[in-house]
Amino acid sequence: MTLSTYIDYVILPILGVALLLVLVRIFKGPTIVDRVIALDLLITIGVGVITVFSISTQKSTFIDVAMILALIAFLGTIAFSYYLEKRGRK
Repeated sequence: MTLSTYIDYVILPILGVALLLVLVRIFKGPTIVDRVIALDLLITIGVGVITVFSISTQKSTFIDVAMILALIAFLGTIAFSYYLEKRGRK
């Protein structure tokens, strides 16, 4: 099994199923915290897709894009946690 076949038939379907499950949690999530965590996971799956695309095209530039997207997602999660902590103190 070559790398391209492995990516097409194993990795991308798994990421697709994970994407569908996360979208269900975003729309159905009972609380806002569930939705924010699902959104963070959605961005993480996007980073995985970008990384797989970078590996399949053999262009390392996309890895930089994936790292920047991961950093933005991390900072967004930290900002939301800070907001929830401040809201809880009042």
